[in-house]
Amino acid sequence: MEWDYRDSLYNGTNGSLLADRNASCPKVSTLFHETPFGVAFAVPIWEGISTAIVLTLIIIFTIVGNILVILSVFTYKPLRIVQNFFIVSLAVADLTVAILVLPFNVAYSILGRWVFGIHICKMWLTSDVMCCTASILNLCAIALDRYWAITDPINYAQKRTLKRVLVMIGGVWIMSMLISSPPLIGWNDWPEVFSNSTPCQLTSQQGYVIYSSLGSFYIPLLTMTIVYIEIFIATRRRLRERARASKLNAVKQNLQQNNSMREKHSPVDGESVSSENAHEDHKEKKKKKKKKKSEEKKNNQLTAQVADDSFTDIHEISSNSPKSRKDEWRDDKNSQTPLVSVTVTPGKRAIQVSQFIEEKQRISLSKERRAARTLGIIMGVFVVCWLPFFLMYVVLPFCPTCCPSDKLVNFITWLGYINSALNPIIYTIFNLDFRRAFKKLLHIKSQT
Repeated sequence: MEWDYRDSLYNGTNGSLLADRNASCPKVSTLFHETPFGVAFAVPIWEGISTAIVLTLIIIFTIVGNILVILSVFTYKPLRIVQNFFIVSLAVADLTVAILVLPFNVAYSILGRWVFGIHICKMWLTSDVMCCTASILNLCAIALDRYWAITDPINYAQKRTLKRVLVMIGGVWIMSMLISSPPLIGWNDWPEVFSNSTPCQLTSQQGYVIYSSLGSFYIPLLTMTIVYIEIFIATRRRLRERARASKLNAVKQNLQQNNSMREKHSPVDGESVSSENAHEDHKEKKKKKKKKKSEEKKNNQLTAQVADDSFTDIHEISSNSPKSRKDEWRDDKNSQTPLVSVTVTPGKRAIQVSQFIEEKQRISLSKERRAARTLGIIMGVFVVCWLPFFLMYVVLPFCPTCCPSDKLVNFITWLGYINSALNPIIYTIFNLDFRRAFKKLLHIKSQT
């Protein structure tokens, strides 16, 4: 059974979080569809059921993924490092989006009307802005943390304390509240009388739209873009310097070895010195020989250290500075780091040194490519998910003739929400410790 429901609703206001309030947009009638569930849908039954299934799967995936991230940090010892609190804060923000925001949006999209009352409406809209803003600002805090750790590793290693990290996270959530709360104290265009036919939507007050969009997206986007460009440049420069230093060190050791071998085989003219001087010279040469042998033994042990970062492999270039351990929350400099040793014998040294240099250069270039790829994915996903929403959010209040359809508005809105499901993948898939923690929590045996 179907019937028309006419109540001065404008196009784009039916079941959409973002709405067009322009009088120039044509009025539309909503066609409701009777269902076996006793609730009328604003869309055909098959569309409502399929939409509910898909969006519910996204919600479940978001909840499970972010819970796994939080549990991993608190239960897996290698991940109990202070900077991973940023990851926990991000996961909490995304988890609140999935629990407090997404279920109401699913119901609103399918039913085509708000049936939960004005107080739940205000709570939902405020939670939406606050949690999504917190998620974005946490991404910005992670970017800044990486930037400081890479550009000033020694000093920042001492400054990156648990207290500092918690203060930064507290600042993120306070800023999110300051951005989301003004509509509750009057900066809104919500109606005085609220009924089931009244749309529950974000305020389109132009001043608040500019204020909230700058704080929630555009300023963090500009910050993250500049920071990640700087991180990429610094990473590239440091990796190349490391490869160059490794090459020079290996060449220097090779020259020392050749000089040592040349001195070892040089003849000694015993006829030109007295027997006493020859005896002293022999003793001195013996001492030098022993000293050179011990130096050669040290130089022949070339150690290449392979480190794994707390967020992604990009961060490893800042792992050279020491940091004291505080309880069980520690810095990534103290995490277990596998050592790969290359022992070189004198007979094959020239070949081994050449191979070692080539391997180091290959590893350096591989790290550089991986860093570029990771940064590209982080920024790419963030922009693809949120830019369409915030463009629409800013444009609609200033565009009298813009009348997007409900389906387009809902698609763009959910594109932003999907970022909360993708964050656990992006910020953990490039980290071996997180993968191990996930397998441990899910009781998946690792293949060795």
